[in-house]
Amino acid sequence: MAQQPIFDLADLKRRMQGAIQTLRHELGGLRTGRATASLLEPVYVEAYGQRTPLIQVATISVPEPRALSVQVWDKSMVAAVDKAIRDANLGLSPTIEGQILRIRIPELNEQRRKEMVKVAHKYTEDARIAVRRVRRDGIDVLKKLLKDHAISEDDQKRDEADVQKATDQAIRDIDLSLASKEKEIMQV
Repeated sequence: MAQQPIFDLADLKRRMQGAIQTLRHELGGLRTGRATASLLEPVYVEAYGQRTPLIQVATISVPEPRALSVQVWDKSMVAAVDKAIRDANLGLSPTIEGQILRIRIPELNEQRRKEMVKVAHKYTEDARIAVRRVRRDGIDVLKKLLKDHAISEDDQKRDEADVQKATDQAIRDIDLSLASKEKEIMQV
């Protein structure tokens, strides 16, 4: 006999918060003209047959305020790291010097700011999708519990309303994070 699914609103809220934290981390990587190592955190490299975070194949340092230096540990990975940074939609173009990639952080002109806002919107939409997926999972559990007569229709409606409230709050938090980041990016 299959195990009865369990409805846990606290777990759904925790998963929604996870999506919000991921978004804030990704938005934190969008820098407004200053070089920081966290700028390259969202970069994943095709290394040894799998997608690996850049920080697991290289050391990132900030030699000056508008430049990054990426010291690749394995010489055979230099081209893959270069490709990953270029493909990450961060608007960065590394220069290869042996096993070191030097990256100048471009001044943020109006076009670059708009590109960064688009990236922020993409991250935000991904977070919204993750939250809606959690909501769907919760509602599916409630429907199954109702179908199996484990809860009443009133309980299902009340719990669905609670899931929707949590979803609405998470989406508001996501939108606030985006608005704050957009304002930061567009300030001249």
